Amino acid sequence: MSDPIPYARPAPGSQPPLDSPAYRSTQSRAPLLTPIRAPHTLTEASSPRLTPAHYPVQADMSVHGGKAAMGERIIVAGRVLDEAGRPVANSMVEVWQANAAGRYHHARDDHDAPLDPNFEGHARIYTDAEGRYRFTTIRPGAYPWRNHHNAWRPVHIHFGLFGQGFAQRMITQMYFPGDPLLPLDPIFNTTADDAARQRLIASFDLDVTEPEWALGYRFDITLRGPAATPFEDGDHH
Repeated sequence: MSDPIPYARPAPGSQPPLDSPAYRSTQSRAPLLTPIRAPHTLTEASSPRLTPAHYPVQADMSVHGGKAAMGERIIVAGRVLDEAGRPVANSMVEVWQANAAGRYHHARDDHDAPLDPNFEGHARIYTDAEGRYRFTTIRPGAYPWRNHHNAWRPVHIHFGLFGQGFAQRMITQMYFPGDPLLPLDPIFNTTADDAARQRLIASFDLDVTEPEWALGYRFDITLRGPAATPFEDGDHH
């Protein structure tokens, strides 16, 4: 059976492998046998859409309970596109990140850095008819992650992009330009193709920047095809 909606495949080397020796936790979760591609039926391709009525918009992480979070306020905006550069409209996008000190608002994060009571570190937005999204947050901090000796994650924001249901979810990370930790990061470098890795780095955008309020960054995401953004297998480091 062929897929009812045939998608363009990514270019070789443009997506991270399931098992990358330098990224240690992939060794314990990567499949031991070659994955089998299961054809999509109409059930997988036409499930109910996720809407703000069921999953409300939360587009500003820089305040909580009317109080400002600590750190540098920034704006992140971009577009979600398909393989032909067409906008993907009404797509739910979830984002999560560490705070300005490099610590997640999560019980399992034991990094010796302060928690910010006014920063929960997660948001939810939807793309408009032109595939555009936008949210406000605090620039996250780098943090240690114990993958190897003196291992530190670059500054990054996680993105979860949903299609028509929870089974249609793709995860990626947005990095910041000029970060000296990028050449040292095993997760960033699991993608073999340099041009594909560069698609993970946001660009400073003066048009997104708001005067005397917040710097702006642009991060466009292509879901599939030869120019697809590199996506992960679901690990949330």
